[in-house]
Amino acid sequence: MALSRRTLLGLAAAVPVSAALAACGGSSGPGKGGAATYWYLNGQPQEGVRAGAVDAFNKAHPDTQIEDTTFQNDAYKTKIKTAIGAGQAPTVIWGWGGGTLRAYAEAGQVEDLTPWFDENPDVRKGLFPSSFGAATVDGKIYAMPCETVQPIVLYYNKRVFDQVKVEPPETWDDIMALVPKFNAKGIAPFALGGQSRWTNMMWLEFLFDRIGGPEVFQAAIEGEKNAWSHPDALKALTALQDLVKADGFVKGFSSITADSNADQALLYTGRAAMMLHGAWSYGIQQADGGDFVSSDSLGFMTFPAVEGGKGDLSNTVGNPAQYLSVSAKASAEQKKIAKDFFATGILQEEEVKQWIGNGSVPIRLGTEKLLAASDNAEFLQFTYDIASKAKVFVQSWDQALSPTAAETLLDNIVKLFQLSISPQQFASNLNAVTAA
Repeated sequence: MALSRRTLLGLAAAVPVSAALAACGGSSGPGKGGAATYWYLNGQPQEGVRAGAVDAFNKAHPDTQIEDTTFQNDAYKTKIKTAIGAGQAPTVIWGWGGGTLRAYAEAGQVEDLTPWFDENPDVRKGLFPSSFGAATVDGKIYAMPCETVQPIVLYYNKRVFDQVKVEPPETWDDIMALVPKFNAKGIAPFALGGQSRWTNMMWLEFLFDRIGGPEVFQAAIEGEKNAWSHPDALKALTALQDLVKADGFVKGFSSITADSNADQALLYTGRAAMMLHGAWSYGIQQADGGDFVSSDSLGFMTFPAVEGGKGDLSNTVGNPAQYLSVSAKASAEQKKIAKDFFATGILQEEEVKQWIGNGSVPIRLGTEKLLAASDNAEFLQFTYDIASKAKVFVQSWDQALSPTAAETLLDNIVKLFQLSISPQQFASNLNAVTAA
């Protein structure tokens, strides 16, 4: 019954927000006997793990239930902001922390969880310390870190590389040299779900770091005047457009969505040689790619160096964790259910095993033996090493920036990839929304 209800409510992603809100009642509504509500992203294999955690909690707490609703990534980002602004947020708000969480906290829309963490010190002690940075606003914790650490990874198809008789890139110059070789064989150098916008962003995140170091983006975060016009920022923007002009991406990338996983399919079917994507992509390719992963055809590496660049090769970008907040509009009973879920329903043993089985590294401490024993041990150790050894782990830009600045960023990244604006125009447009 729980599965059919969850599937039915997941269809809310295709209807107007008012109907979607009506479907789940919102955290201000009574729910079923005062149940807490919880919205999160769909798509396997992650959805199954999230749903399993809810089902396990509901089974263990028959009198205090959580009603969950799922949405596609891009639809969720719109619907959750609308719901929170209308005072109809779910009790538990799934998110990425950072700038969006700051906006919610400053508007009094999510609860300060600092006192709860003080009362439950073992909860915090059991998680990666690095996961709390994006959950913290002005020294107070407004979200429960959860799920997995997700650095961005450069994946490649070993079969395709063998076919074209080339080696994985070690530098940016190597990438540019590979592009014509793959194109000559009718293989797209890089898969890209460009319609989703945030997929394009990952390229700039790494180019900014490898060319200018993390200080370049940090200046933008801190609102320094003309931060986006820094010479190294302009070099990164230019390098990106050089790759586009060289036909580095699959034809029609602007019409491909990441939610459909069509970009992943291009890689594991051999129609694309490489793909820059999150660590979660490994589980998708494992689930959907037939024997692609099990036959050791999937290669992975961190983003290569740029000659003369200032960024440390250990630096990475992505999501230090995922985050759950509690709506300030929720009832006292709903808030208690949410906090009980945080304490006894998040990253419990079965959930941890499922994340590891899907090729992910949970943010719970003390999982080294489980990682080593997994069939995915090589990739998990690779991910663990990236996350634990990174000198700087930059949060995804669209989450680190304020919602307004993030929307401007994503819109302009699309234009940058479509070559409809210059690097200088991109920089000017971003300076206008991030300067203090």
